[in-house]
Amino acid sequence: MSQQAPQGPVATELDTDNEYCIIEAPHPHEPVETMRERIERVREDLKNITTFYNIDISPARNARLQEYYDDELAELGTLPFDLYDQEEKIDYLLLRNHLERNVRQLQLDAIKNEKIEPLLPFAATIIRLCQDRQEVKPMDAQRAAQDVHEVGKRVAELGQSVKAKKMRVDKTSAFRAAKIVDRLRLHLREWFGFYDGYDPMFTWWVAQPFAETEALLELYAATIREFLVGIKSGDEQSAIVGDPIGHDGLVAELRAEKIPYTPDEVLRIGEKEYAWCEKEMKKASRELGHGDDWRAALEYVKTLHVEPGKQTQLVKDLSKEATDYVTKRDLITVPALAAETIPMYMMSPERQMANPFFLGGDAIIVSYPTNTMSHEAKMMSMRGNNVHFSRSTVFHELIPGHHLQLFMNARHRAYRRMFETCFSIEGWAFHWEMILWDDEKFPKTAENRIGMLFWRMHRCCRIMFSIKFHLGKKTSEECIDLLVNKGGHERATAEGEVRRSFAGDYPPLYPAGYMLGALQLYSLRQELVGGGMIREKEFHDRIMREGQMPIELLRALLKKQALTPDHKAAWRFYDRSEN
Repeated sequence: MSQQAPQGPVATELDTDNEYCIIEAPHPHEPVETMRERIERVREDLKNITTFYNIDISPARNARLQEYYDDELAELGTLPFDLYDQEEKIDYLLLRNHLERNVRQLQLDAIKNEKIEPLLPFAATIIRLCQDRQEVKPMDAQRAAQDVHEVGKRVAELGQSVKAKKMRVDKTSAFRAAKIVDRLRLHLREWFGFYDGYDPMFTWWVAQPFAETEALLELYAATIREFLVGIKSGDEQSAIVGDPIGHDGLVAELRAEKIPYTPDEVLRIGEKEYAWCEKEMKKASRELGHGDDWRAALEYVKTLHVEPGKQTQLVKDLSKEATDYVTKRDLITVPALAAETIPMYMMSPERQMANPFFLGGDAIIVSYPTNTMSHEAKMMSMRGNNVHFSRSTVFHELIPGHHLQLFMNARHRAYRRMFETCFSIEGWAFHWEMILWDDEKFPKTAENRIGMLFWRMHRCCRIMFSIKFHLGKKTSEECIDLLVNKGGHERATAEGEVRRSFAGDYPPLYPAGYMLGALQLYSLRQELVGGGMIREKEFHDRIMREGQMPIELLRALLKKQALTPDHKAAWRFYDRSEN
């Protein structure tokens, strides 16, 4: 008797005895992939797209990304949000926010690219050559040689026009164009290396025009920097050229970070916090015999640095102090391996130009002068990394700050690292500075307090100078002056901070993220721990196990708030009215 396959919405397959096994089909409302799987897939999809379409100004790359974002956002809109649990709803909102933010970035990049088109009319040819190579299209060596030769001729002509001041491009756009020329030169070199030696006709035709054009591209980038940006050859590392995003850009960035404040309101937060810091500075200054002249007290604290060769031991001792304190007080779980495995490296003199203080996270990178630095640079580095500044820096960078944070984020909901935000990353480390300031059992001399207040005041200044810069109210030089005059910085360290903030390696709100993120976590702690809803250690451990996200969404997760697919930021977390 023949077997009849079952009918209806089920799948079937034959078992080992040639009998049909019924496999139930997914419920019509059951998603084919979990939100975590979707996030992990999107991350890998984007990696594939940006690796294959690897020229960031390529129209093909941007069109492919736009198509991908549109498809993913449309599919998100079909998912059964109301059937998800709280963690999945948060994942949904994180992914949607990430995709929408990337769409907006494509739009902003398109506007910026239009401004630099007069300087890059040859870019399309280089992009076409590289994309043809990526797609392994047949090589016409003679035509390729002619294309490269024509690029060189055009670049040489443009260089002369730039020198003759015939090009009208603003300083910021010109600086961006110079960096793109450098990248296009590297892409062209990669293209040449793919065929060189492998295709003998290619090498015969292309080797010479490529060498000439590569040299012309390098010269052209330097010409743009010198004549349109004002940076002479050799001064590239010390130059500070930012890219103000304007009021609307700040609003969009704040919205993406789930911060329901306007740029002006953020600025006022920085100013209020600065006023609080100044009052506390004066209290500590009086204890040291300097009256209300807190700058004089600060100058005294800067002299309290260790002698050459002793900074690394200081950092090790401070690291042990902070780790021992939070574990003995049972403020947070510190895995033994996290405390055991903290590599230490030294900051090079070159890196100290942009990072005058310690860096931390997976490792601690110690700033201190070397024998190759000038006497003035040595003194500024020693003063800027004195014992009492370093104390705050160590527990910010290591435990309970970034080192512990990265250790835990790599082990708990690591898929959320795609949504990393400076408000969460830097806010976490800085909120510990606030906690230890409040903790009366944490030892604090007047010198210690000035060291802690220096950093707190510095975060306020970061809000003020970065927001004003992006609003077009301050130049980069005026930002340096603000850090020196209001933050008590050495000029060299102030220059390094501003250079780091505006070099393009960090998002526009990164400088403000320290204080704002810390204030969010501080407020959430008061709400949950202070309100008796959760114990202190449980609060901190839970944050470490939830991974990266805007802190408003973290609050919604911890409080089990009702959520909708179009969730908008609404949490007004700041209140300094009592001061």
